Amino acid sequence: MEHTDATAKIFGSFDCHAHRIEKQFDVTLRNRESETGDSIIIEGEDEAQVTSAAKCVTYLHELSGKTEVITEQSLQYALDMIAAGEEEGLASLGDACICLTTRGKPVKAKTVGQQQYIETIKKNTIVLGVGPAGTGKTFLAVAMAVKALREKQVTRIILTRPAIEAGEKLGFLPGDLQSKIDPYLRPLYDALYEMLGADVYQKLVEKGTIEIAPLAYMRGRTLDDSFIILDEAQNATPEQMKMFLTRLGFNSKAVVTGDLTQTDLPHGQKSGLGAAVKILSGIDDIGIHYFSERDVVRHRLVQKIIQAYEKHDRDLARRENERKQAHAQSFKAERTVAPKDKNH
Repeated sequence: MEHTDATAKIFGSFDCHAHRIEKQFDVTLRNRESETGDSIIIEGEDEAQVTSAAKCVTYLHELSGKTEVITEQSLQYALDMIAAGEEEGLASLGDACICLTTRGKPVKAKTVGQQQYIETIKKNTIVLGVGPAGTGKTFLAVAMAVKALREKQVTRIILTRPAIEAGEKLGFLPGDLQSKIDPYLRPLYDALYEMLGADVYQKLVEKGTIEIAPLAYMRGRTLDDSFIILDEAQNATPEQMKMFLTRLGFNSKAVVTGDLTQTDLPHGQKSGLGAAVKILSGIDDIGIHYFSERDVVRHRLVQKIIQAYEKHDRDLARRENERKQAHAQSFKAERTVAPKDKNH
């Protein structure tokens, strides 16, 4: 290693990163300083584990030149990818910057899944981004929309989502209709504030360059020269989804995001996002990207929560399937019992 600051980033504050690497791969990391630069020595009894640790350190060294701080999330993602034998995908992470936030912070893909999502948006006119909470589906879509607007690829950004109630009735919220629907659109506001700043955002809204509205407001419109994002699409009905997708005009791009495990539709109502994934699969110029819990970029517990819920759902489905099979076998056994002889 040539730079002391890079070594400091790799080891982390109070060597916290180094300790996690040592624990993950059962190795020991030492920093050796010399006149020509720093070297990180990796020692361990298992050659394969030492090799894996070296891959992790090499990736972190490359990452140190692309970012100010190596976060706990970045380190854990690298550990997970290397442990799964998928370290090849780490090489391209952090290279391409989508845009800068108002604080000058570059918006980049933090996982391989996010990188693939960005590439899918670039290559297709319509993209369905499906996956759990915290994977950056909405944030990255907004970043791509801002990039397209700044580069004059489109003339406006339109963001929409279904105003579906999740526990609290709209009528209980204070204010007029706009005030009532604002809470449902808040994640979109937050992402735009991050990219543009409140003042620029407000000016673009007043000019009509940016429009944020409930999904119901899209009916009957044709949206040309626009970057359109439908967020929380799991709460759209199949009819609403068809209505939205057929609004697409010339020189426009649409990104639909949602999590099929968090549907707030009434019991028994099918999700328009789930239907669209099945119906539109295989159509040219329509991309479908699936995120996994590994793409979660929130607190590490979010990933564990998602995994726990998925395991719970699988267990419920397995038990229900076993119950149905047992019932079917019991019914079949009853049908095959020979009838009693009337003479006895």
